[in-house]
Amino acid sequence: MKQHKAKAQWKGSLKEGSGEFETGRGNVKTGYSFASRFGDDTKATSPEELIGAAHAGCFSMFLSALLGNQNITPDYISTTADVTLGETDGAPTIQKIVLTTEAKVPNLQNDDFQKLVQEAKQKCPVSKALSAVPEISVNATLKE
Repeated sequence: MKQHKAKAQWKGSLKEGSGEFETGRGNVKTGYSFASRFGDDTKATSPEELIGAAHAGCFSMFLSALLGNQNITPDYISTTADVTLGETDGAPTIQKIVLTTEAKVPNLQNDDFQKLVQEAKQKCPVSKALSAVPEISVNATLKE
């Protein structure tokens, strides 16, 4: 079993304070704040952006693995994640994640591609971890 680590530190009050995320290997280190999470601060990130990055990365790798199981190697898979943070019962809640993926995969029909996309959405480890999110969808385009 492989373990991965990350850490976060927060200093100060909720609205005036700030924090920093860092991955266990130290190759991702970035700040976050109330304004970057709930407002207009574009200089820092948010937990939801990191969740989106993790989900997009995991989904793309899982889709590649499913293609590999059929001896197909994609030229590329590019995925973005739009994570919607709203409010449920007075508390901030991730309400929706939309994955948008584009792939160039030689010798694959779109129907087969769409089936694999749905399987990747259901089975990638990050999708499973995010099962409490009420809506997760994927818009997928197969390029020629």
